[in-house]
Amino acid sequence: MISCGEPSGDLYAGALASEILRIERSAVIIGLGGDRLKAAGASLVGDFSGLSVTGLLEVARVLPRTYATYRRLVADAVASRPDVFVAIDFPDFNFTLGRALHKLGVPIVYYISPQLWAWRRGRMKTMKRMVDRVLVIFPFEEAIYREAGVPVEWVGHPLLDTIDAPEPRERFLASAALDPSRPVVAILPGSRPNEIHAILPDLSRAALVIRERIPGAQFLVARAPNLSDAAFEPLSLVAAGGAQPAAIVEGRADAVLAAADVALVASGTVTVQAAIHECPMVVVYRLSPLTYRLGKPFVRVTTYAMANLVAGRPVVPELIQGAFTPEAVAREALRVLTNEEHASRVRADLREVRDKLGSRGASARAAAAVVRVAREARAPAPSVAEGPLR
Repeated sequence: MISCGEPSGDLYAGALASEILRIERSAVIIGLGGDRLKAAGASLVGDFSGLSVTGLLEVARVLPRTYATYRRLVADAVASRPDVFVAIDFPDFNFTLGRALHKLGVPIVYYISPQLWAWRRGRMKTMKRMVDRVLVIFPFEEAIYREAGVPVEWVGHPLLDTIDAPEPRERFLASAALDPSRPVVAILPGSRPNEIHAILPDLSRAALVIRERIPGAQFLVARAPNLSDAAFEPLSLVAAGGAQPAAIVEGRADAVLAAADVALVASGTVTVQAAIHECPMVVVYRLSPLTYRLGKPFVRVTTYAMANLVAGRPVVPELIQGAFTPEAVAREALRVLTNEEHASRVRADLREVRDKLGSRGASARAAAAVVRVAREARAPAPSVAEGPLR
């Protein structure tokens, strides 16, 4: 059983499921996910669409559906008795589901582990009690879990497996009706509707400021799947006064980052994607004031972007909450677009981040660890070991 709760988790889950089936062709995979996990060969008990939100009020609104999904997964686990449960990020849901499956005696592997080193460190005790193996994707995480007494293995970052050589920049930009000879500013506002509602309006206003300074600037938006057209209405600002509208492409974040001169991004997995493409970025994020005030005392880090955490120092600017203004975003983006020495230095720093992520093959290493845990759980009873892994 695999459980993930957002597009990035679905990407990793699909790659993991494919590798599990390569090792164990008769394996049966069920769980919570999206199109990529399903396409890899899993049977979905539930779809995470609409469940992944940030903020206290937003979480409260989806609780009924979240609980119904949880009950279906537990019922399926009772009926099928999976040999291993793989939790992929999505900690609030997966911790609850993990406790229920742990009581059933199902071995648990946590892949793409939650950022317990950043906040809610008390959960490390729960992790130690509940989880048989943690598979971490960032090198600095391994020592943190090992010191806490949690069985851990660093497998590397699975994005390195999913990112292939990009389409030639000129051809990709031409397909989006953009001019390769003019500056390209990418906008990646997140994958959750409430994120986009909080972030995209000010990124659109920042685009206006950038265009005032660089009239030839073009804007290219990476749209995550399963989002409404209404969520992207703020982009109409970019075309104010008859200016060229922002080009929008869906499901092609890597191509967008590979083609951009600078990217305006919501903090999250995309900062790692941008680092892999050596694309200078301005990282932003905003929560509701209540959520931010209640959560901030529990945060144990001074930087949020994974690119900065992996580097061990600030290599890209972060504009969080009140610091996130259109003017501040534009100022940092213009610094990249108008100062080639600065832009080259940022690219070199991001190349260092990419090198620290490990080598390709993370999904295969993770799959091998998952299958190993499942086989170890079945080994003592030969009669139980009959039939395919679940």
